[in-house]
Amino acid sequence: MRVLVVSDTHGDLFALRQALLCQPKAEVVIHLGDGYDEWQQVKSDFPEKAFYGVRGNNDWGCREVPLDDEIYLLKKHIVYTHGHTHYVKYGLYDLITDARSKKADVLLYGHTHVPDCRYEDGLYIVNPGSLHGSFGTFAILDITHQGVVPTILHLHG
Repeated sequence: MRVLVVSDTHGDLFALRQALLCQPKAEVVIHLGDGYDEWQQVKSDFPEKAFYGVRGNNDWGCREVPLDDEIYLLKKHIVYTHGHTHYVKYGLYDLITDARSKKADVLLYGHTHVPDCRYEDGLYIVNPGSLHGSFGTFAILDITHQGVVPTILHLHG
């Protein structure tokens, strides 16, 4: 199963559509915040995909959208957040501790606009970066029963 992970689109509907079009095998899309409006606009154009997302610090007027969420895909526990409520710009200790307490296999976060992809003591930690603009990045997670393979990709190049 392929999962497309995006964050911080900041109004860049074109970039979000491009990421979706260049990953046709993605069955699930997770938006990590600061792009609620774009996420809602593209959902109907890709009815074959399951969309999940959280609210970022710039997503006003959508209090019904959670700040943090989690999902199980092929028995892999994925915890995801925008990250601003965990102060990720100052470090990941609290966020990682929280993910480990939930026995997560994968931790997804955004907010910093800096791509991050690593594996630490049984936990995949992935920030897709910001999809906004000409240097936009996103992540894919290829999940099988054997494991998870995360990859950061550049939208244009």
